[in-house]
Amino acid sequence: MRAFITGGGGFVGDHLARHLVSSGDEVTSVDKECDVTSASDVERFLRGHGTDVIYHLAALTHVGDSWNDPVGYTRVNVLGTKNVLDVSNEVCPEAVVVLVSSSDVYGVVKESDLPLRETFRTAPANPYASSKLEAEHFAHEAWRARGQRVIIARPFNHLGPGQSTKFVVPALVSRLLHARDEGAPSIPVGDLSTRRDFSDVRDVVRAYRLLAVHGRAGEIYNIASGVDTSLTDVAELLRTQIAPDVRLVVDPALLRPVEIPAMRGSFEKLHEETGWEPSIPLITSLRDVINYLDGR
Repeated sequence: MRAFITGGGGFVGDHLARHLVSSGDEVTSVDKECDVTSASDVERFLRGHGTDVIYHLAALTHVGDSWNDPVGYTRVNVLGTKNVLDVSNEVCPEAVVVLVSSSDVYGVVKESDLPLRETFRTAPANPYASSKLEAEHFAHEAWRARGQRVIIARPFNHLGPGQSTKFVVPALVSRLLHARDEGAPSIPVGDLSTRRDFSDVRDVVRAYRLLAVHGRAGEIYNIASGVDTSLTDVAELLRTQIAPDVRLVVDPALLRPVEIPAMRGSFEKLHEETGWEPSIPLITSLRDVINYLDGR
């Protein structure tokens, strides 16, 4: 397949490009040189590639930052998605568009709601999630109104080597490594009482390609491990591996205005239609993050 990736220079985009190349695909990847908020810029890069599938990853993704820049998140995540959909429909109308959304669109849920399925209601609880849901609305409209082959992926939390230290697991690893090297007695942490469904990024990008091949246009697919793990347990695993004597101290500055207590997704639909299932254990993902950051 001839693949085109927006946001290809990011954490997930880099892993996706590697996976696609290893699968025999021809890959064109763009990042900040292509401003997705400019339709003419998107067209300049997309036209002439004979693209079979577009993976739209370009987005602002940090939940915490979205509270400080909701307009910016709407501009990039919503307008950017609309531009990619409109331009691709014009220059390569037969191409499949895999739109990467987020499990954050489900919002705050109860334990009794878990595991979340694609039919569960959406109720965004932060500006990032709101922008992702609005982007989904444009995708559904593109499919309904003009038959565009759009598939929506809703990944739950994912991690792996190369992820920014702005995100929880690499942030913890980075602080623990620094404390180990400097002999510090403690590190600051946020709310560790929450439970999250973690998948390895290498499993996630494998799901994206399977959706491009086997997914149904107009459909939504969760990408999840089906297991929720407390951040307390994750932090303890990391502490044991890196700096067993370092204490974890809650810093109020690291707490979010709204926190989702627990998230766990069902990947049943994805498995039934593509055969995908998670293959990389969480402990392997954590060790790979440690090795990546420790070796920099």
